[in-house]
Amino acid sequence: MAHATLSRRDCLTTLGTFAAGTALLVDAVAQENNPAANVADRTSSIKITALKAQPVGTKAYVKIETNHGIVGWGEITGLDPVVASAFAHSLFELLDGENPTRVEHLWQKLYRSHRDMRGGPFMTHALSAIDMALWDITGKLWSVPVYRLLGGPTRDKIRMYPSPKAQKLGTGGPHPFSGNPSDIEGLVRGVRQTREKNGPDYTIMFDAHCAVPPAMLIQLASALQPYDILFLEEPAVPGNIEVFKRLKQHIKIPMATGERDRTIWGMLPYLQERCIDILQPDCGHTGGITQMKKIATLAEAYFVPLAPHCTMSELGLSASLHAAASIPLFLIHEGYLDGHLMPLGVARKQWQVDKDGNAELPNGPGLGVEIDESKFAEVNADPKRKYKWPKPTYADGSVRDY
Repeated sequence: MAHATLSRRDCLTTLGTFAAGTALLVDAVAQENNPAANVADRTSSIKITALKAQPVGTKAYVKIETNHGIVGWGEITGLDPVVASAFAHSLFELLDGENPTRVEHLWQKLYRSHRDMRGGPFMTHALSAIDMALWDITGKLWSVPVYRLLGGPTRDKIRMYPSPKAQKLGTGGPHPFSGNPSDIEGLVRGVRQTREKNGPDYTIMFDAHCAVPPAMLIQLASALQPYDILFLEEPAVPGNIEVFKRLKQHIKIPMATGERDRTIWGMLPYLQERCIDILQPDCGHTGGITQMKKIATLAEAYFVPLAPHCTMSELGLSASLHAAASIPLFLIHEGYLDGHLMPLGVARKQWQVDKDGNAELPNGPGLGVEIDESKFAEVNADPKRKYKWPKPTYADGSVRDY
């Protein structure tokens, strides 16, 4: 009977083949268990499959779904939520099947999709919410907070108001085109009393809210000057840069505006004309996180800091804080956590505010906000949370700004 024999070369060849096969198997298993490899694959293959938008009180929440089960959330504010939701649904036609991590590309695709809607409030406010949701998905996909994707944090905490150390006072009603001493005194009194009560280390801001016409505002600013407010907000109605230039010539108090201006193109004239000291973009108005970051860079070239405006719920506020965490020139951030904008628990954040009014950096992944959809119906059933159109008038019945 013949016996098979293996030469030394045959043995080495057989062992080599076995080792190579084993190595390939081990490498395949390792790749399967390698988070980085999996994320890279999911990043390239993830697609948008659905967009759901619905009113939640006076706001609208946008939910973007993907084929990998990752969802992103954004908030529409400052619009009729019923109309805003329908508009967001319409925009899904431009998002269906797209890769949500192409945030800049999709921003441009939506914003420039219709030449007659470019820059308008409905397009920009709805786009803001979609932009938040896309960043939320991207952060979740990479398991990091959104600010990590924006270049990382430039600060360890974010100063906020209202807080025990800072508050903003308002106009308290309509005001004439120029005022009597009693008119001016009525506005100054609150600032004076707040300063006397809290001392020189307390931060006071005054919001003219576009409701104090230019002539009276010049009178008011002179009377406010001794009380060293941080800034005078919304000194005039946007639309005519010459008015802001005129006010800047007469008012010595730092002036801030931007909540009603949208995108880098809306902010640029203030910077070019040097008539505003602080910019106040709203993440829900101006085009989302993507535009907030660009506005900050534009303002940095003019050494103008941001003091973001925000009257969104904890969802939109968290998105704005991610942007604020990543920019170099920052002053203070508006944010309301008392439940008057949205009942507590609907949007659950994971960050806290300390006793001095400083918010910690938002925790991730993504925006770091959990949405309880089961509470939507309860919010919408509350008659106090129905959207109503403002009807601002003077005592004589004529329409006023507010």
